[in-house]
Amino acid sequence: MLKISPFKALQFRDFRLLWFGLLVSRIGSEMQVVAVVWQTYLLTNSPISLGLIGLSRFLPVLFFSLIGGITADRYDRRKVMLVSQVAMASVSLVLYITTANGTITAEVIYFMIAANSLAGVFDTPARQSIVPLLVPKEQFVNAVSLNTTMWHTAIVLGPSISGFVIAALGVSIVYAFNAATFLASIIAIVLMKKGGRETTTRSSFSLASVSEGLRFVFRTPLILSSMLLDFFATFFSSATVLLPIFAKEILSVGPQGLGILYAAPSLGAVTGGLFISSFRHVRNQGKLLISAVLFYGAATFLFGFTRHFALSLILLYLTGMGDVVSTIIRNTIRQMTTPDHLRGRMVSVNMIFFMGGPQLGEVEAGLLAAVVGTPASVAIGGLGTIIATLLIAYLVPKLRKYRGDEIIV
Repeated sequence: MLKISPFKALQFRDFRLLWFGLLVSRIGSEMQVVAVVWQTYLLTNSPISLGLIGLSRFLPVLFFSLIGGITADRYDRRKVMLVSQVAMASVSLVLYITTANGTITAEVIYFMIAANSLAGVFDTPARQSIVPLLVPKEQFVNAVSLNTTMWHTAIVLGPSISGFVIAALGVSIVYAFNAATFLASIIAIVLMKKGGRETTTRSSFSLASVSEGLRFVFRTPLILSSMLLDFFATFFSSATVLLPIFAKEILSVGPQGLGILYAAPSLGAVTGGLFISSFRHVRNQGKLLISAVLFYGAATFLFGFTRHFALSLILLYLTGMGDVVSTIIRNTIRQMTTPDHLRGRMVSVNMIFFMGGPQLGEVEAGLLAAVVGTPASVAIGGLGTIIATLLIAYLVPKLRKYRGDEIIV
């Protein structure tokens, strides 16, 4: 494997602008994730209510993701992102105002989470489809690794900061800060010169355009199998939604400890992401992908049995390492095998899988926790991930035999 600088893709101006702008806004958004789950649990004291957060996030994806994909393929992706970022900032302002004046309820939180997810339905296909237009193909793996590392860096910093801010200043300040951080991504998008589209497109808001995207995904076994692996693995291993219960009742570490628990998986992901981004190309990617998801499931399974804060952090750190390796490989395969005029729709279909898995998994985890208890719910989820991964690997030999030589990047 040929080594390169892990930050090689940052030499390209537009990618660098987008990367730093999104890093700042993601830190604020991840701070808000902690604030939302903590405030919801305080308002309801129910694990089921935490599961409903996932459902609120997923329903807009289920009903509108394909529209978001067509939008990304039809219009200038920078403009689509700009409108989406402004919309998400507005959601944070509403959460701040209702919390500050005491009118916040669990129902308000669910509605605003759904509104934020609806904006993300348009933002995500545009954002992911932009990247291949900002860097040369030979730097694409590096760019994907850097984006994944950036995302998880935000999840390290955001929750860690959020826990202390909540304890010192209250939840409302987190919402206000998140609204302000969107200025960084908005300014970055305005300054970008590239990222519209690579070629002209004939996509339209029609059933034919939707069908074209669906046909491409379902007739490309490597992409479809990676999406199924993503869905089932994250469906069973959605332990993070139950972290407020671990922090409050099992580990007794409060909001500060909750922030650190949220940060641990992403710290592992940053470590793994920087390592992967140091290589221009990785061989035996199919086997590595399957091994990484199995590793992720095993660490989740063991986390369900922990009663010590330090050991919990180590296991969550390991889940992050396993998750990031599989994420980078999956994203590279999908983007490099998809024509530019279909990228938005491919991503929109993938959103149903990669968001449906964890969000529906959060509902499953909350309901199961109410029946068998939180630790057992997490352990069962980890075991389910292992079984689902082995089954997909057995049923789709093309996935486990994929080396990475098939795609020139």
